Amino acid sequence: MTTELYPRERLAQVQQATAEAGLGALLLTPGPDLRYVTGYNALPLERLTCLVVPSSGDPFLVVPRLELPAAKESPAGDLDVELVPWDETDDPYALVAGRLPGQVGTVGLADRMWAMMVLRFRAAMPGAEQVLAGKVLRELRMRKSAAEVAALREAGAAIDRVHRRVPDFLKPGRTEREVGRDIADAIIAEGHETVDFVIVGSGPNGANPHAELSDRVIRPGEPVVVDIGGTMPSGYCSDSTRNYCVGTPPDGYLAYYRVLREAQQASCDAVKPGVTPEAVDAAGREVIAAAGYGEYFIHRTGHGIGLESHEEPYIVAGNTEPLEPGMAFSIEPGIYPGAHGARIEDIVVCTGSGADRMNTTDRDVIIVG
Repeated sequence: MTTELYPRERLAQVQQATAEAGLGALLLTPGPDLRYVTGYNALPLERLTCLVVPSSGDPFLVVPRLELPAAKESPAGDLDVELVPWDETDDPYALVAGRLPGQVGTVGLADRMWAMMVLRFRAAMPGAEQVLAGKVLRELRMRKSAAEVAALREAGAAIDRVHRRVPDFLKPGRTEREVGRDIADAIIAEGHETVDFVIVGSGPNGANPHAELSDRVIRPGEPVVVDIGGTMPSGYCSDSTRNYCVGTPPDGYLAYYRVLREAQQASCDAVKPGVTPEAVDAAGREVIAAAGYGEYFIHRTGHGIGLESHEEPYIVAGNTEPLEPGMAFSIEPGIYPGAHGARIEDIVVCTGSGADRMNTTDRDVIIVG
């Protein structure tokens, strides 16, 4: 899977895209951009690690000598990339600048590069304009390969297994924080490498899409929104939201939940090559608005996912870039009236004919007895 996820030809594709964008070089420090190109999940340290991809010539990876063994053992060690170690008394920024042509013109910096590194590169290359590397990498990263889709499906199956365990954790008298700790443990137990987030929004906290875990006690008859995700050993992320109720749901809740299910289905049905993200957003939003709940849907319909839990494309009004096969994103409309709320979220991949869901657990309200 590692070789398929981070193929050797990807570096050549990135170099070609760098030249076509008119950049002199890409400078990729630890983060999702570096991992996408090389498979190297480098530690983010104050010591510079940087993959340099010139528009012409040989790429090279500058690493602190302390990190050289890790770089060699990573997928980057199997690429045709020179590993250039630097010692504690060296200036790695000057080292990078000195190995590039005198006039590089414009350099693309990793979108997640630390500000201190941006400024050090600016000082080391006073004549170079700095732009975001995302200008080059977004077109590649948005279109997932078959191996990437398989990794997302594996992540989806893992988080689905966690959701199937949630009813065992949700009991009246327990706090959101206690339930959240159990869920976090389950995320790791079901195959994730890290826990990225755990939202357990009970009662009125369910009306806050990004509710933090709290010491609020879960009461009988309360709906609970559970939004969870993590990162797999492959580097690819999961993200899924399901809805639970401890006992009989309150008046009015099931009425708007039925609307929400219809809206989520409508947005999923709208996914096809050539359709715009804003049209997918509108498909579900119109269902919710027609039922009188439009003011309670307060966020975009979805976000891209891959090596980051939030990346392009964003499923939101104003995004008119047509969908293409391989694009992966969430479909997650929500209704948040105030006393409680609900959100249904699946990760989908655009195929040649529609949406392929990565999540398969029950989308109805799960009643916990």
